[in-house]
Amino acid sequence: MSEGLIRREELATDVLPAAARLLGCIVEADTPDGLVEVRLVEVEAYRGADDPASHSFRGRTPRNAVMFGPAGHLYVYFVYGMHFCANVSCMADGEAGAVLLRAGEVLSDPGVARVRRPAAKRDVDLARGPARLASLLGLTRERNGVDVTDPASPVRVRAGEPVPRSVIRSGPRVGVAAAADLPWRFWIDGSPAVSQYRPGKIRTPIVDPADRAS
Repeated sequence: MSEGLIRREELATDVLPAAARLLGCIVEADTPDGLVEVRLVEVEAYRGADDPASHSFRGRTPRNAVMFGPAGHLYVYFVYGMHFCANVSCMADGEAGAVLLRAGEVLSDPGVARVRRPAAKRDVDLARGPARLASLLGLTRERNGVDVTDPASPVRVRAGEPVPRSVIRSGPRVGVAAAADLPWRFWIDGSPAVSQYRPGKIRTPIVDPADRAS
């Protein structure tokens, strides 16, 4: 399905309203095992030069170029040599910003989801956390830069009904050492798929091969 895709202009705004707008939206991905759909229940905002936790804080590189626009494109990166995480770019074209897709509830065939995430012990864990979500949807480096507002894209974001502010909660971001106290993580209250909060720790970064030339 491609009806009701989110409009680029809804994302070409500051990271905070863009993050809140993405809550309740549906990410649908074409995978080798079939269509997978996930309703977003937790996201996390990252801005540009004024956000030391953002990949774009030190300027544009081959790795983070998608963060600089235009809005509505996937920014996928490999973290700590272990797994992929996926973001949706936002802000005005040329200004860096993205929203990390942290967790979601599976709406599509659970059998397909189980094939893709056989290690999940419970259905609620299929897309609970950014690495699990990216794995379930097949969001690897090959998906970096795809336009989620394009019906022909292999990954699309459908605009769900805006989530009422009364059920949106916010708090510190997860796993970051810089600007960890900013309440830029947003989630839907009551969803069991929201990931567990863990304070950030200072870790020695592992250089992504895509950054070696920058």
